Amino acid sequence: LLSNHMHFIDFELTAMATYPHPVSNVVSIDGYVIKGFLLEWIGAICHRKYTMDLHLIKSIAKVLRRGDVLSMYPEARYTPAGITNYMPESLGKLIKMNKVPVVVMLHHGNHLYSPFWDFRHKRKAPLRATFTQILTAEQVKSLSVEEINKAVHDAMQYDDYQYQKDNNIRITEPFRAQGLHKVLYQCPHCKVESEMASEGAELYCKACGKRWLWQEDGYLKALDGETEFDHIPDWFLWQRKQVEEQIEKGEYSFEDEVDVYALPRSMFRYIGKAKLTHDPEKGFVLQGHYRGADYYVQRQPIQTNSLHVEYDYCYVRPEDCVDISTEDDSFYCYPVTKRNVVTKLAFATEILYQKSMKK
Repeated sequence: LLSNHMHFIDFELTAMATYPHPVSNVVSIDGYVIKGFLLEWIGAICHRKYTMDLHLIKSIAKVLRRGDVLSMYPEARYTPAGITNYMPESLGKLIKMNKVPVVVMLHHGNHLYSPFWDFRHKRKAPLRATFTQILTAEQVKSLSVEEINKAVHDAMQYDDYQYQKDNNIRITEPFRAQGLHKVLYQCPHCKVESEMASEGAELYCKACGKRWLWQEDGYLKALDGETEFDHIPDWFLWQRKQVEEQIEKGEYSFEDEVDVYALPRSMFRYIGKAKLTHDPEKGFVLQGHYRGADYYVQRQPIQTNSLHVEYDYCYVRPEDCVDISTEDDSFYCYPVTKRNVVTKLAFATEILYQKSMKK
């Protein structure tokens, strides 16, 4: 069972759809910080995001061999802009290996109800989900990995803002744009990055002063001058192209001091400040000092196909951070001097991985 991922309510709806069948969910290790005993009790499988994990592959095979449902979210993180996230090519190999039917549960409205960038304030929006078998066991056996990946990719396409428009849904809460600047971080008018802000139903640029109203029907409208993008996903994907161009021109790099919280098991531990860099050659490099010894963590572009990003992270402290995981630890890094940069880091991670795969 493959589901798209918008917020925690996805799990609740999936549980309703699969009841009374026994289901094992693949769950990120940070989910065990508060609910670890419950997750173990219901048969969840622990995993560190964006790492190679043979234990995960073996556990999935065990669940399927005994006839239970294996539920996973191949995007591996909540959608920032209400559209389909990156899904790894290895998904087709995993399906081919296990030779079982594939069902997709596609959620609509969950992002409108509880957007990742402002999950503390719920909006009134109708939720809808479709539950569809896209491949039989016989088709999985006969199709190639590429054909399986295409079937999954086609079935997992969604756009929650298009769903809003198609169904004439009005989001009337006066705070509806609060937090939107976390994903729309670059101004399309003056092109300045990380100077966007939001308040109430408006999004604005602190550098040039331009403002946009996020209307109740889901469309953006500039309060003065041209409306560069009226559809939020279009603005979001335009930013990705800007990052791709910077990488192509050799202009992309990131460096900042970060506060680091390690998660070796199911409890966070503050390990002090460190230096985090990201560039096309070395990928992520985290260098710090803890308990009398230096440490050095590197994840090359080929090792990380996407990036775990958190906005206003509720498990550690309510600010934006990124998670750099190895096979046996996870490092949640909070930038100290730079603000509103984590969405761009996620774009760059995926672009650099894809370039490395082509090479």
